[in-house]
Amino acid sequence: MKQLIQQVQQNVIRAKNFYQDFRLYDLASYSMNYLTPKDTFEKDEHLAYGLKARQRLDLYRTKNPKKQRPLIVFVHGGSWQHGNKRDYIFLGETFAREGYDVAVINYHLAPEHIFPAFIDDIAQAIHYLTQNQSKLNISTENIILMGHSAGAFNVMSVVYSPQSQGFKYKDKIKAIIGLAGPYHFDYKGDPLAEHAFDLKVSYQDVMPYYFINSNQIKHYLLMAENDQLVGSHNSFDLDRALREKGNHSHIAVIPKTGHLTIIATLASFASHYFKTKRTIMHFLDEALEG
Repeated sequence: MKQLIQQVQQNVIRAKNFYQDFRLYDLASYSMNYLTPKDTFEKDEHLAYGLKARQRLDLYRTKNPKKQRPLIVFVHGGSWQHGNKRDYIFLGETFAREGYDVAVINYHLAPEHIFPAFIDDIAQAIHYLTQNQSKLNISTENIILMGHSAGAFNVMSVVYSPQSQGFKYKDKIKAIIGLAGPYHFDYKGDPLAEHAFDLKVSYQDVMPYYFINSNQIKHYLLMAENDQLVGSHNSFDLDRALREKGNHSHIAVIPKTGHLTIIATLASFASHYFKTKRTIMHFLDEALEG
């Protein structure tokens, strides 16, 4: 009993620290976006990929497209109950600067909406982008799925989950890039995650780790060296499962970053001081050349 009480207390402290850190990240994102150059992209805001209020995306079109005209579809984190596309101008800019079009997705949030609602949203957004690519002046022939934290789980689950059988665009996906993603954990009793899932359903029936199939997608799992929130086993377990199916998988540990700062270091004015952007750009070049 004493051990159980200690575990509950640790979970509560962990949750409080996360929400405090995320509030600080919200404040930091305002500053990052304010300092972000606005001349490297053209932007369409609040594009409706569905009928519901959260089914919106922002599209950053590069002014100097690469010859393959790749499209990054980015999904934010926030423990499935927090976050907004408006906080990621810095991310849209940093990749538009490098010749990528970038779609930053909003999705339904917990606890009002639980798995698989947010996975369905991502699939619907990709469908919208594909069906409207001519009108939007983009291409969906070379899609890069990218997500941070809960967003990394979301993009991985679009391809690997019980719901993924209805996803029509796997052959368009060149790579999946997960930053500090949780891919293999039990959400029951986890104060940061249990509100986003049906607790009557076992995590073995949900986690992407259990639904890997063989394909040609390149998988890049980035881990923050000082991540105090998502255990490293998530990436190592998924990497092993991918390789057992003959899939490509590559793990990279980003020094001097934590769970939130790994995404913040992608801002153009900060990216020179960290390996995050350089590592991702190397991976993207590899994925597009393959």
